[in-house]
Amino acid sequence: MKGENCMGSFVKSLDQLKAMGGTPTTFFDAEMLTVYWETKPEIIERILPKPLKPGPVPLVNAFIANYPRTSFCPPYKEAGLFILAENNGVLGNYCLSMPITDGQAMAMGREICGLPKKMADITMKVENGVFTGAIARNGIEFVSLEGNITGSMNEEDGREVIEKYIGTGIPMYNIKYSKNVEGSGFDLLPTLVRQKLDYHNKIEGFSECDIKLVDSPHDPWAELQIVRMLGGIYTVGDNVLRQGETLEKINPMEFVPYSFLKWDWWLK
Repeated sequence: MKGENCMGSFVKSLDQLKAMGGTPTTFFDAEMLTVYWETKPEIIERILPKPLKPGPVPLVNAFIANYPRTSFCPPYKEAGLFILAENNGVLGNYCLSMPITDGQAMAMGREICGLPKKMADITMKVENGVFTGAIARNGIEFVSLEGNITGSMNEEDGREVIEKYIGTGIPMYNIKYSKNVEGSGFDLLPTLVRQKLDYHNKIEGFSECDIKLVDSPHDPWAELQIVRMLGGIYTVGDNVLRQGETLEKINPMEFVPYSFLKWDWWLK
């Protein structure tokens, strides 16, 4: 039958499935700037869904990255916004937003990992030790940042805070769910999951950072008010996403107000 073994078929063969299975999710030569700041504790408490609890400090981190080669799709750019959280004594980063420039990577992150990914315009450039980047959606540039990769951070204790609570990397928390077609509930009950990203950095440099957050109804990064800018870390290296783990089901009625991270907020 013509097309039976074609990679373009709607139906994949057992050999094709075997070839795909077990391939590590790898980002080769990932270039990124991650910025850290402290916000108000009451903000973290308001936007963090149960059963997650606020971490010891109201720590926020955001990144902009370029992935020139991956194991699963063409090159793309990505950004992310996280807050420090805790579940049963394990610290992790809860993801609030993840703008992205590739549809394949968006689908994989949303459907498999539960990440709140949305298509966006992302720009970044590194020149003469200066990192510049911006994120825009729906005609609003809601994030713009600049980092001077000088080996120093904005605050003297910036490194100490990051090493104490983030270290070489902590897992990320996400909540997977599927709303039913009737629009009145969930097919898949909200489920807390945890996943770890391993960083194998070839280049690493501390950075003094300045970030501007503009209010947007669709991407409310500005809600994470900057009380104390700690600084940033510029890295280039190979990142590997480990297999995740399912932790627990969540009360669906309690979770409903937090279940709109993946959609824009359009009102009539």
